[in-house]
Amino acid sequence: MPLVAATAAAALFLAALAGRHAPPVAPQVVTVAPPATPFAPSLRGTRPDGAVRVAPDDSVVADAQLIELFDYYLSTVGEKSPDAVRAEIERELDRTLQPQASAAAKRVLARYVAYRQAMAGLEADRRLVGPDAAALKRRLAALHGLRAQYFSQREMAAIFGREEAANADALARLEIRDDRTLTPQQKRDRLAALDAGLPADVRAAREAPLKIVRVHEEAERLRASGGSDDDVFRLRAAAFGADAAVRLADVDREEAAWKRRIDAYLAERRGLHDEAAVAALRSRMFSADEQRRLAAYDPAPPETGTTPLQ
Repeated sequence: MPLVAATAAAALFLAALAGRHAPPVAPQVVTVAPPATPFAPSLRGTRPDGAVRVAPDDSVVADAQLIELFDYYLSTVGEKSPDAVRAEIERELDRTLQPQASAAAKRVLARYVAYRQAMAGLEADRRLVGPDAAALKRRLAALHGLRAQYFSQREMAAIFGREEAANADALARLEIRDDRTLTPQQKRDRLAALDAGLPADVRAAREAPLKIVRVHEEAERLRASGGSDDDVFRLRAAAFGADAAVRLADVDREEAAWKRRIDAYLAERRGLHDEAAVAALRSRMFSADEQRRLAAYDPAPPETGTTPLQ
């Protein structure tokens, strides 16, 4: 082979090799700006959720972000007709995207709307209702099968992946709970194994409410043993951060002030014997909104036999 031809062939080979290993171009993320006039009253003061990911070839990625955008508008069905809502979504797609990308997004929208309509039939299927693991398993299988009629496996993973993982976890826990062949300790061990296998963010979200309860109980024990407000603040700051500890301290002060007012009210109320006097006392000591909270502290009616405080 002549040198020039060999060099050209080598160059073509290297170019092809470089192209083969070049990283793919990431889709462009396009957000939808809120219109000047809200489409429905419930959307006033909000921004559209989600986004559209547009590939270099103007195709659209069907993923959870795109569905969030659709659901933002579909949540107004009832305020607006289904046809009006769909027309509004299509107008926003046309306003935001190039024509080819808008057409692709509309095709996904059509499939998603059809899927939601088909969901109504699934919800009405009484065979899928029940509190046990078998009923949940039937429901999840039917839901997965329905989704497969409208979306590819890749789309299903992108749109519903987190939800289906959560559903599978819930089913596994329900099956453990209902398994009569397991001892209580075996059930605890298997549930702990499921917990350990959760993604870190899911685990943190599950543990957050329990952490709040644990820290609250620890703060109460600290106070009972003579701990100061500063001790409680440091405990909370270590668990939740200084800003949250400040807010919790504010809540403590508000609750303490409320309790002092309740104690003062109940002390005065004991000497009153008719509803008119009690009503006057309530109006003097509490606002109309605050009076709605008083029933929990003031269950007994006045001694005249009039109706109890509502």
